[in-house]
Amino acid sequence: MNPTEPLVFKLATEDWEFEQIHRLNYRTFVEEIPQHQPSAVPRLVDKFHAENTYLICLSNQKLAGMLAVRGSRPFSLDQKLPGLDSFLPPGRTICEIRLLAIEKKFRGARGGQVLSGILALLWQHGVEKGYDLAIISGTTRQLKLYSHLGFVPFGPMVGSGEAQFQPMYVTLETFEVTAREFLRSSPARSFHPSAVNFLPGPVAVRREVRRAFEQAPESHRNDGFTTDFQATRQHLCELTQARHVELFMGSGTLANDVIAGQLSLLGRPGLVLNNGEFGSRLVDQARRARLEFDVLEFPWGEPLDLAAVAEKLSARPAPAWLWCAHCETSSGILNDLAGLKTLCAEVKVKLCLDCISTLGTMPVDLTDVYLASGSSGKGFRAYPGLAMVFYHHEVAPAPERLPRYFDLGFYAQEQGIPFTFSSNLLHALHAAVRRLNLEKRFEEVAGLSAGLRLRLTEMGFALVGRDTQTSPAVITIALPPELNSVKVGEAMQEAGYLLSYNSGYLRRKNWIQICLMGECAREKLVPVANALNRVCFRGRPVAPAAQPVAG
Repeated sequence: MNPTEPLVFKLATEDWEFEQIHRLNYRTFVEEIPQHQPSAVPRLVDKFHAENTYLICLSNQKLAGMLAVRGSRPFSLDQKLPGLDSFLPPGRTICEIRLLAIEKKFRGARGGQVLSGILALLWQHGVEKGYDLAIISGTTRQLKLYSHLGFVPFGPMVGSGEAQFQPMYVTLETFEVTAREFLRSSPARSFHPSAVNFLPGPVAVRREVRRAFEQAPESHRNDGFTTDFQATRQHLCELTQARHVELFMGSGTLANDVIAGQLSLLGRPGLVLNNGEFGSRLVDQARRARLEFDVLEFPWGEPLDLAAVAEKLSARPAPAWLWCAHCETSSGILNDLAGLKTLCAEVKVKLCLDCISTLGTMPVDLTDVYLASGSSGKGFRAYPGLAMVFYHHEVAPAPERLPRYFDLGFYAQEQGIPFTFSSNLLHALHAAVRRLNLEKRFEEVAGLSAGLRLRLTEMGFALVGRDTQTSPAVITIALPPELNSVKVGEAMQEAGYLLSYNSGYLRRKNWIQICLMGECAREKLVPVANALNRVCFRGRPVAPAAQPVAG
């Protein structure tokens, strides 16, 4: 055994993994604990093997430890202890944990790491499956360990001779505390299972996007780079019905600053609409660009009042441009793009949009939109770092008016590549958009969002904008005063879920967000709702959710 060899924790899926499981099962529960009779072949297939989920630890493709979890009745303990349910807390979703075993050569210095990693994986698996009570037949040799992990003994001993076991159970809420403390005190305290990402960015990305990003860097003057660059621009235009798009090295904020630069060239006053944090940021960017403009304010969590907007647009002198966020990401409110297009067309006002949170998550038609911003790190499910500005008209460089890096016309003149550009970010974005099935993607996000919103509402959560149009990719929850959004977010992170809660504007509102912008597995949605219910309300009863969440 190499003590520096990394340990890998996973669910068993491969034939060679199962073969090693059967052999460790034999060594542990035939040779070491005489629970079964010896056989000519040192291999023991568990009687529930077909229904077991095995949580395993591997070191250089050798099995270091294992544990089996099963949620189907009858359990092994059902057969050993009549009236099992009479010993257990009522109203629980039960799983049985069996076959905990660590290979002998890993029981020394690395034994704590192996056990801690398996326990962390067990915690995550239990949350994902919705189990809130686990039962075991605890070997009498390890009762101290089980008690330390929060297991409570019940009923009489089962088994005989040297293979005696104590039935025990632990609730998920107890295990969350005791296992966390065990992990912190163990040699594997740095181990954390992969958290499920429900952030608005950076988002979870597909494997092919990661592979594209990991290619060796190449010059932005290479023919291969240029081909992929122009193909990516074409894909983005086709996805949005825009005639042109320019890409910049930077965040979505840079894209909005580029838009502000273009508006400054018009030399005419405009109007900025603000119904949340990102509307406020557009106001700030317009002010920093020394634009002449009015601001029309609306309450946070409320959609734009188009009648008030129409009245402002009809004033004389009329504004030359209107700028707002398509989705006000701070609340999830979706502003009415079709209505804004109609109003602006009637009075010949140039419509400009921040579409950073909507592109790639829902249909966005930029026809008749003068300028629009986007970014790579949200709905397009690539890495952050590329900004986008979409437009339809011809633009010319403005060397006397704009900084070189912010000059949209200069980028257009140079076929989009005036400066050094990250090939890694470009190839990742190209991989993300080139085979994007928009219809399927939008249908999936809308279905997942509707099902999750329904589940959260049934649990008693107050959703911001529930009765108004909201983005399918941003679900904002207004927590009651007795709950602190930061503490709830931290507890969810401990439970294996990354939610958005740390931004200043969310802290001030005591809001927390579940975002569906990145890769999101359908089977993770009921568990994240269940975990949030436990964290906020200590798991108060709620009707079982249909599996899977609507889609």
